[in-house]
Amino acid sequence: MVLSLNVILFLTLHLLPGMKSSMVNLINNGYDGIVIAINPSVPEDEKLIENIKEMVTEASTYLFYATKRRVYFRNVRILIPMTWKSKSEYFIPKQESYDQADVIVANPYLKYGDDPYTLQYGRCGEKGKYIHFTPNFLLTDNFHIYGSRGRIFVHEWAHLRWGVFDEYNVDRPFYISRKNTIEATRCSTHITGTNVVFKKCQGGSCITKPCRRDSQTGLYEAKCTFIPEKSQTAKESIMFIQSLHSVTEFCTEKTHNTEAPNLQNKMCNGKSTWDVITNSVDFQNTSPMTERNPPTRPTFSLLRSKQRVVCLVLDKSGSMSLEDRLIRMNQAAELYLIQVIEKGSLVGMVTFDSVAKIQNHLTRITDDNVYQKITANLPQEANGGTSICRGLKAGFQAIIHSNESTSGSEIILLTDGEDKEINLCFEDVKQSGAIIHTIALGPSAAKELETLSNMTGGYRFFANKDINGLTNAFSRISSRSGSITQQAIQLESKALNITGRKRVNGTVPVDSTIGNDTFFVVTWTIKKPEIVLQDPKGKKYKTSDFKEDKLNIRSARLRIPGIAETGTWTYSLLNNHVSFQMLTVTVTTRARSPTTPPVTATAHMSQHTAHYPSPVIVYAQVSQGFLPVLGISVIAIIETEDGRQVTLELWDNGAGADTVKNDGIYSRYFTDYYGNGRYSLKVHARGRDNTARLNLRQPQNKALYVPGYIENGKIILNPPRPEVRDDLAKAKIEDFSRLTYGESFTVSGALPGNHPSVLPPNKITDLEAKFKEDYIQLSWTAPGNVLDKGKANSYVIRISKSFMDLQEDFDNATLVNTSNLIPKEAGSKENFEFKPEHFRVENGTKFYVAVQAINEANLISEVSHIVQAIKFIPLPEDSVHALGTKISAISLAIFGLPMIFSIF
Repeated sequence: MVLSLNVILFLTLHLLPGMKSSMVNLINNGYDGIVIAINPSVPEDEKLIENIKEMVTEASTYLFYATKRRVYFRNVRILIPMTWKSKSEYFIPKQESYDQADVIVANPYLKYGDDPYTLQYGRCGEKGKYIHFTPNFLLTDNFHIYGSRGRIFVHEWAHLRWGVFDEYNVDRPFYISRKNTIEATRCSTHITGTNVVFKKCQGGSCITKPCRRDSQTGLYEAKCTFIPEKSQTAKESIMFIQSLHSVTEFCTEKTHNTEAPNLQNKMCNGKSTWDVITNSVDFQNTSPMTERNPPTRPTFSLLRSKQRVVCLVLDKSGSMSLEDRLIRMNQAAELYLIQVIEKGSLVGMVTFDSVAKIQNHLTRITDDNVYQKITANLPQEANGGTSICRGLKAGFQAIIHSNESTSGSEIILLTDGEDKEINLCFEDVKQSGAIIHTIALGPSAAKELETLSNMTGGYRFFANKDINGLTNAFSRISSRSGSITQQAIQLESKALNITGRKRVNGTVPVDSTIGNDTFFVVTWTIKKPEIVLQDPKGKKYKTSDFKEDKLNIRSARLRIPGIAETGTWTYSLLNNHVSFQMLTVTVTTRARSPTTPPVTATAHMSQHTAHYPSPVIVYAQVSQGFLPVLGISVIAIIETEDGRQVTLELWDNGAGADTVKNDGIYSRYFTDYYGNGRYSLKVHARGRDNTARLNLRQPQNKALYVPGYIENGKIILNPPRPEVRDDLAKAKIEDFSRLTYGESFTVSGALPGNHPSVLPPNKITDLEAKFKEDYIQLSWTAPGNVLDKGKANSYVIRISKSFMDLQEDFDNATLVNTSNLIPKEAGSKENFEFKPEHFRVENGTKFYVAVQAINEANLISEVSHIVQAIKFIPLPEDSVHALGTKISAISLAIFGLPMIFSIF
């Protein structure tokens, strides 16, 4: 039974496609459709394009040989921003966009380094989100630090495409091996070099001394660093140090270092990078090429982003009269046109039932008068049947009529009805090159809507009982050009069911990164309420200040003049009606400054489809620029077709569903399936009580910054990595609020109602161990009864002096008595200590420990990663150096030199 459940978990987490809508295809060993997008804020520079081409061309050959002649890069599309001048060789993009590019070129916020990295927060073998290069990295000669750009691109491509991880570890640069030697955290162990401490450095030359053993840990002192030999014979590994000329391969089963405490071993259960790569979908369906030489050079297409073109295609069929759907649609569409769509965009509108009508050809959004011309044509009556294809074709016509191309244009399709003929226009949709965002309203909306979004790279949303669902969906469809400072940001979206003659109060924090173009909107179902809004300095806005819509769609809007005051805004709503009614409050704004990125939040599920009982993962990313935001509350609300809501607190603790601690990616498993159909996702992120802060540490999953090399017996140092200024080191940020809507996902195989637990606790992934006197102290994050929910029933802890015995035969290793260990609630910190009985313990004795959790249904989690605890008796200070000298020839220590460059 346990085996079958582990198989379910493996298939779910490793084989199902992720949410990233990459356009890359692998055809006949060649990758086609890679998109490299340049951020609009990057100054125009032809050299940037030339260096990108050179990088990919070199990478293609390097990749070909590294994968044993299996894959190479055939075609790459470089997406150039609108901020660059138009040229005859630039083509119009189709569905390519900055937000969904495989590689982005953008300046970092708070410039403290140019390390190339991959945003990667899935499980082992899952694709990453994007590779990030800075313009400075691409334009500056960094070969001596990182190696050639082509090699770096392959290192990052392995992160992005195949879901492997780095084989070094900045936090654990060395460890004590099974042979009682100090070893660098690396793969392979054949890389040679020298481990030294730099006493004094000036002008690129340093005085060095041998590394000493730390008297408390038995490892090398913290200032010890590894300087590799420039000339090597080892071929592995690209995921460790691709900069060395000899390194041309990934670590295989034969050369993999299973002991190294790196992320690759932790995330992939000790598997080599080559094993993970060859088990990927790419390699399962690809054989080595017969040609010994690499294929022809990659071809490049230069695409220049165009102005945003959006056409609303809105359903006004008879069923839209139910549950105030037409009114809700109009409220949401109006909010989108006035508060969300970026200035300068071209917008058109089509309405449809059994026939379609172009209500507005494309109109450039410039001022309030333009908004009113479009909103005046929102439908006021609902009747007739549903012909989605006619609505889409009219949308294409509205775009073409204005001499714009449908290619790269966007259509927002909203419908609540079924249409058996929707598949008849699939081919027209493909040929159009348009991006179609779909909003399914209610449980009866056509099931094929998601197909339209999937085939065109558009968003997909579902809205039903949540009165604000449509507003939230429209708010999420912002520009995908990468111009974050121009995008609308939702601060609040709250529905309030208020009894007659009662008042309700609320607050909305406005932080200093936002405040431009700020709107407060109130809607009602029966009668306009009395409204009082107060800014942080005490200025009040009353009901008369809110502009009521002339179309009688039961909404009133206030645009705050100038820049909204920073601080907490308070509002008060009085229901003037005698009976209860539903009131809503929606607040949107934009960035305060074009040079300072605002705090943003995005959310998505790990996949678009789920089959009971397999879990999916909820992800929310909260960041300022590229910097993660930590120490906040992130709450996900998932709604079913019948209106049932499940609330989940998401965690960034590096345990359970969360891959990396403190990376600004908040995660949680979702298993509460209440029937089949569409599910919606909403996430609210809030920084409160001055606990929010930025993580200024360099991201994981990146190319190694090499401090220097040894050439002809001399140490040649690289420039130190830039340090973060002291005033930015803590980087606290004000209290803030962000609301975001994730794309919908579809559940199948679930019966109505709740179900008994059929899943075990999640695998423990953050186990730590150390000796204190005669006891081994363990700590880890508690798993749940079902994955990371609830609490486990008991723990199984086993210990061995042999790493391989514990790895290959866990069930027969020595069992630790855990009768006094009562599991805590999931997400809590567990601490446990025990004395290793039945073992002879002396100075230098090593133990290996691993843990399983068991739930109330007697289902057992996967075995945790294996950790090491060493009994080390500190020696007198004067004898420590001698011990260090005695073992100095057996090892090397990597990348721990705060004296030369900072580790954040």
